[in-house]
Amino acid sequence: MAFITQSSTFYSFADYADVVALDSRLFQTNEGLSSDSVEDACIRSTTRILDQIRNTDWWKGYYIHQSGSFNNVVIAQSISVPAPDPFLIRARQQDFTDLCCYHALSQYLYPRVADFGNPDNAERQKIGFYDQKYRVLFDELIQDGDWYDFDNSGTVTAAEKSPNRVSLVRTR
Repeated sequence: MAFITQSSTFYSFADYADVVALDSRLFQTNEGLSSDSVEDACIRSTTRILDQIRNTDWWKGYYIHQSGSFNNVVIAQSISVPAPDPFLIRARQQDFTDLCCYHALSQYLYPRVADFGNPDNAERQKIGFYDQKYRVLFDELIQDGDWYDFDNSGTVTAAEKSPNRVSLVRTR
């Protein structure tokens, strides 16, 4: 588990070692994937993950509720809220590392080596596999809403947890 930072700059939820630990066979058969290209993919994946979180209805509602800006927010087509601060992700950090690895593998690394002319290509199947794992974990993190330290106190308190799960109950 490695959040890559340097003083006040956040780079990535994962690094080369995290991706290799997840799928070492990719690197054994594709020597052209250097640590620099993998870490670039992790940085791009982290940026994309934070943007996707910012665009969820859960984050928009959570941000408005936690910041107390109910009256200050102008609601037009959509609410413009900032992306989550990755330094404030205190809980489930290993899940964010895995999320970054899944995204990097499915969106950047396996597409580099896949043979898209062959529908039975193993790399194409792994793109689908890692993309599915990414989507399931992303949805789980958004539904649980228990990982963000909004007030930067060092811990995620009960007031900062905002689960997005709804129990559907039929009423008559």
